[in-house]
Amino acid sequence: MHIEPGVVTGVKIVLSYATAFAALGLSAKASIEAIRENGLINLLGRSVITSALVLFFFQVLPHQAVGVSEVHLILGSTLFLIFGPAAASIGLFMGLLIQGVFFAPFDLPQYGMNVTTLLVPLFAMAAVSRRIISERTAYVDIRYTQALKLSLTYQGGIVLWVAFWAFYGQGFSASNVSSVASFGIAYLSIVLVEPILDLIILAGAKGLKRLKYSRLVERRLFN
Repeated sequence: MHIEPGVVTGVKIVLSYATAFAALGLSAKASIEAIRENGLINLLGRSVITSALVLFFFQVLPHQAVGVSEVHLILGSTLFLIFGPAAASIGLFMGLLIQGVFFAPFDLPQYGMNVTTLLVPLFAMAAVSRRIISERTAYVDIRYTQALKLSLTYQGGIVLWVAFWAFYGQGFSASNVSSVASFGIAYLSIVLVEPILDLIILAGAKGLKRLKYSRLVERRLFN
């Protein structure tokens, strides 16, 4: 989902600053709620873990440039289910920032676009989860269909944002439309894989009884 350099240039890139500011505002709101519920130290601990995981996902796991962006296995729904929306969002924007500063400085001009692309679908997924997962259902007990809907929301949102930035920056030429389409097809293939990984990871968490009493994981994971 890293927007390729040169897709959005000049004064147009100012829009990405505004959308990133709004996305970070959603993260700040979720963080305040998390601090009220579990305290600042708890959120910091979770955020360190999620930031390290996101950096690992981006930098170490296989990724491939396709069309206007790159296809990554981000596991956004996994981060959300295990650590909650606040820590997941902090991990996403901090992991992305650390990667840009230390490993891919050429991505820094696109940071606002990439942050928007990662965070807005995350909070859309959080809203969907409240609608499709009963409050009486622990996350470790969700079904494949529910995990699939979360993945569709998150990965589909990423594809929509990447398409928006591509068309906003480069217009609707045949080559640009083709590049966006090839990226979308490749990226949505992850939708079939991520729910399976979610359920495998959640099943593993279910077997680790100590996690049930850990404040480093989302309360809804077991309750």
